[in-house]
Amino acid sequence: MDYEIMMNDNLKIGMSAPDFEANSSSGPIKLSDYKGKWLVFFSHPGDFTPVCTTEIIAFSKAYTYFEKINTCLLGISVDSNPSHLAWIYDIYCKTGIKVPFPIISDLNGTIARKYGMISSNVSTTETVRNVFIIDDSGIIRAILIYPMNVGRFIPEILRLVMALQYSDENNASTPANWNPSDFMIDTSPKTVSELHNKIESLNQNHNGMSWYLSFKPNTTNLLNSKNKDNNKSPENH
Repeated sequence: MDYEIMMNDNLKIGMSAPDFEANSSSGPIKLSDYKGKWLVFFSHPGDFTPVCTTEIIAFSKAYTYFEKINTCLLGISVDSNPSHLAWIYDIYCKTGIKVPFPIISDLNGTIARKYGMISSNVSTTETVRNVFIIDDSGIIRAILIYPMNVGRFIPEILRLVMALQYSDENNASTPANWNPSDFMIDTSPKTVSELHNKIESLNQNHNGMSWYLSFKPNTTNLLNSKNKDNNKSPENH
């Protein structure tokens, strides 16, 4: 079986993101360049296409919000680097927006196939809208896949990165519809002793529904200070 097809079938959350070297709109680039930072690595079907253009503009507008939480943006498509440059320049001429992140040129689709960004049932040449959230240790923490005709909701991608970071820092989980100002889900008890302690805490603090669902506030001052100005969604600015 072809190695890239094997990777296609097996690239999952919790795996190390495969490294690569490529040319981009910002020059030569490697995935390992981002070690120590979180990364939103996303593909788009093609330059000079309407949905993709709105996404590049939206990512560019949200760039500073990602930057504040130690997160970089990196785009990729199977277009040439001159095409990327012309598209980026056209966006700037029409909107005044400078695209602040690199876009990889993957002409032969090697990286796209390695990351499962080409869905042969949709297109054998264009990438669908994949998003890989990779943490500061190079581990894939989340994978999102959108069809070609539906644009991504950038504030949700930002929220997802923040949820992962907060969960790591607080040893907790996030409930449905969680936002950075909300309480987090505390860890569930694993022993009878912990169970009784949890029930006693619930009776005293009224901070949950039952022993298996209780809440606690964010306790990481660093993340709270980073995100103090980020509680408003980027689309409101």
